[in-house]
Amino acid sequence: MKTNRITIIVLDSVGIGAAPDAHEYGDVGTDTLGHIAQARGGLHLPNLGRLGLGNIRPLDGVAPTLHPTGAFGKMQEISVGKDTLVGHWELAGLPTHEPLGQWPNGFPEEIIAEVRAQTHHDVLGNKAASGTAIIEELGAQHMATGDLIVYTSADSVLQIAAHEEIVPIEELYKICRHMRMVGDRHRIGRIIARPFIGTVGAFTRTYNRRDFPMVPPGPTVLDVLVEAQLPVVAVGKIHDIFAGRGMTEAIHTKGNADGVSQTIRLLAEKQPAGLIFTNLVDFDMLYGHRNDAAGYGDALEAFDAALPDIEAAMGPDELLMITADHGNDPTTDGTDHSREYVPILLRGTGHLDAAVSGRNLGIRQGFADVAATLTAQLGLDPWPMGTPLL
Repeated sequence: MKTNRITIIVLDSVGIGAAPDAHEYGDVGTDTLGHIAQARGGLHLPNLGRLGLGNIRPLDGVAPTLHPTGAFGKMQEISVGKDTLVGHWELAGLPTHEPLGQWPNGFPEEIIAEVRAQTHHDVLGNKAASGTAIIEELGAQHMATGDLIVYTSADSVLQIAAHEEIVPIEELYKICRHMRMVGDRHRIGRIIARPFIGTVGAFTRTYNRRDFPMVPPGPTVLDVLVEAQLPVVAVGKIHDIFAGRGMTEAIHTKGNADGVSQTIRLLAEKQPAGLIFTNLVDFDMLYGHRNDAAGYGDALEAFDAALPDIEAAMGPDELLMITADHGNDPTTDGTDHSREYVPILLRGTGHLDAAVSGRNLGIRQGFADVAATLTAQLGLDPWPMGTPLL
């Protein structure tokens, strides 16, 4: 039951109910998929439902199916945190046991002084905030003074927002690269450049965002694939999450539709091999963090509508894995990630179709089962952590 190529699509923040330790993170009762479905009076996801999404647990509008065409289950994170980095690192076989730094009350002067020294501008904000809200609050002052908007969240991030006409994009990237070196000393998971455009009262963040993350603190399964001379193509912000390590090609995208389009293009290429690793960020960035349950539901239905095209582009004897990295329940009062189970759906073609169809994967202890599946299905030495899903 081996294959030459696997595609992983991470639906960023699409959690499927509070994890058993959600109380440790202030996330009791969170349920990204469940609450979106309730808020919309049901979700229309016939293709994800066909794979077995409703068999993981019933959702409004997505009932269990008698004969799923995919394998289905959910995974519980073992890493400390509910951050994009630790979620993706664990998917790649590297759990995080030492928490990354967090500053819910703003960064200390030692860190802020580095921003001032690098830019010769003062800092606005320096607090935990929603990105869109803080730009609305401080955007006019930033445009008048050139001072940088610095903020954080419940995740280990230092975000710097600037208008593209006030601080050119390359200058903002340069500032963030310098702060990455500072962040390494303080275990800041990500330094994020957050460019925006527009006028007062009508600011819009752009897809020129760039993440400058910590380098993964150990090897991941991506490194193993590259060492085995297998192609690893990163689509979306995967390159940023892994600091460019463990990949042979990186394709930055402008939203979910572009990410899906690029994935389909790669699937249709000749002589398939290795791994396509895609992150679809709009679920989290545009809808979860903005408490937009309606928009989140629309994005889920748009991905579902594109799923048959993804399946049609797969070659013979290939494996598709659809999962998430954490939750971000848009119906809660907060705007941060939530500690949730994540769904895992598998779709196989050729001989893998029979191996996958109707398989109940149950509740998996840790995301590293994804990494273990990669090495098992690609014919490599077993990954030392996790159990293959097949």
